[in-house]
Amino acid sequence: MKDQSLIRNFSIIAHIDHGKSTLADRFLELTGAAPKREFRDQLLDDMGLERERGITIKASAVSLTYRATDGKDYFLNLIDTPGHVDFNFEVSKSLAACEGAILLVDASQGVEAQTVANLYQAMERKLVIIPVVNKIDLAHADPQKTVHQIQEIMKVEEGKVILASAKERIGIREILESVIQDIPAPKGDPQAPLQALIFDSTFDSYKGVVVYVKVMNGKITPRMRIKMMAQGMTYEVQEVGIFRPRPTPTGELDCGEVGYLTANIKTAKEVAIGDTVTSALHPTPTPLPGYRRLQPMVFSGIYSVNSKDFPALKDAIEKMHLNDSSFVYEPESSAALGPGFRAGFLGLLHMEIIQERLEREYGLNLLMTTPSVVYEVRKKDGTVVKVDNPTRFPPQGEIEEVREPYIHAMVLIPQTSIGEVMALATERRGHYISSVYLDQDKVKLLFEMPLSEVIVDFYDRLKSATRGYGSLNYEVKDNLPSDVVKLDILLNGEPCEAFSMIVHRSKAFSKGKNLALKLKELIPRHQFKVQIQAAIGSKIIAAESLGSMKKNVTAKCYGGDITRKRKLWEKQKVGKKRMKQFGRVEIPQEAFLEALKVR
Repeated sequence: MKDQSLIRNFSIIAHIDHGKSTLADRFLELTGAAPKREFRDQLLDDMGLERERGITIKASAVSLTYRATDGKDYFLNLIDTPGHVDFNFEVSKSLAACEGAILLVDASQGVEAQTVANLYQAMERKLVIIPVVNKIDLAHADPQKTVHQIQEIMKVEEGKVILASAKERIGIREILESVIQDIPAPKGDPQAPLQALIFDSTFDSYKGVVVYVKVMNGKITPRMRIKMMAQGMTYEVQEVGIFRPRPTPTGELDCGEVGYLTANIKTAKEVAIGDTVTSALHPTPTPLPGYRRLQPMVFSGIYSVNSKDFPALKDAIEKMHLNDSSFVYEPESSAALGPGFRAGFLGLLHMEIIQERLEREYGLNLLMTTPSVVYEVRKKDGTVVKVDNPTRFPPQGEIEEVREPYIHAMVLIPQTSIGEVMALATERRGHYISSVYLDQDKVKLLFEMPLSEVIVDFYDRLKSATRGYGSLNYEVKDNLPSDVVKLDILLNGEPCEAFSMIVHRSKAFSKGKNLALKLKELIPRHQFKVQIQAAIGSKIIAAESLGSMKKNVTAKCYGGDITRKRKLWEKQKVGKKRMKQFGRVEIPQEAFLEALKVR
């Protein structure tokens, strides 16, 4: 049994690209956790997509042994976390299994929006925070300015901030010594009934579901009968172990340790993140509090470009859900795109990552529809429906009120960009709340704005307005009344549901006009005239017409009386009128794909 006073559980929290994975590499290197022949950069980022993009997507755990200056060997459990706002769920899971966190800030970038958001999340859990300024070796780094910004948000003494460079191996030992000195050992009773928090899970083809746990009380041993308290199911433990960084079996998982267990669990649906594992024979009377589940914020349709691949897509999405429980899905069908799924994501990057993983790992060619949010519609009969798809939007005459999700957006920008960012926020229906100057160059702005205005390209526009120096973090606050409507596209008077969208009334005309113009370019000409209209209910707000394809029916007439030609032209006119009445407008697949890009 390990001495509990020698165990330290901690996490690294930072904004994306502030050097978190590199610092984790230095810890592994210094403690000898990874053999030199197996070592590579971003060792804990075991997904190809993570290494390629240089970002952490999934939280990962590793156990280290470190001999401190006091001569004792300490057992350090590091849980590496993502830095992007879309992976907040991974951060909250990791912090639930820790007693402390290293707050890492890039000396060249300074404090960013996600730095503040992750810090507040750690402070809410009353974790001990160790502030570290990284990348002090860079030519354009300004460590003192960054230290001042940290002092502004944390109210710590300047001497408490550690200066480091993970790349140049500066300050690594000082950080580990601070972890041992400042972060408390886990509290818990080894003799009490088993209480272990599930903070993650993965699927192994041979072992079944691998459950990541932090043991709060008691201990876990192989052959022990355990019970998942929320699910009510019992299992026999097959294997327990720790991550070094690969799963390494051990004889037991002691109180305060972070590790894994396998129990021949066949499906991930049997394991709930945040659930409590206890002994089936001597259960604990109360489960652990767990943590708040994050709700999907962005919804999009997922379809195979080739509808024959639908069975493969169905199988791939089920397997992906085992690995990432933060996105949800349900089957849906489109007249234009065939069978598919309506999926919910935590944000736009999360959606993009899921799409890339499905295409890479399962060899699929996918089409994603325009992302949308969930609207709350109160009908005149008093019923309330939640709508995430334009096809489910009730008729305008039945609607009493529509409410859409609003967020509190926090942007950290250079002072010189305030005017441009204010204009951008106003354009996106944002309302200014407050501003705080972190130093003479950097300012924090708070806005209240609709989530639907942020999810598509707001972050890209923010980066352009601030020359790449702006950062964004947001938190969904409430659903507020909004004048949103369903925009329909009519082709010769017939609605085409595949092009329908939910928009704010103030932007309906511009979107309707742009979409009608785009369709005029994309739809091939027919033997009859095609009328393209954008409508809100029965009111037409924009229209374009596509002329009919000309056919020279009098080409066979060589001279003769003009009445002969007039007869043919009259016959053609009647035929075209009949075709317009009964003919179908053929829409190529490219038109659906291009229409998704119209803003």
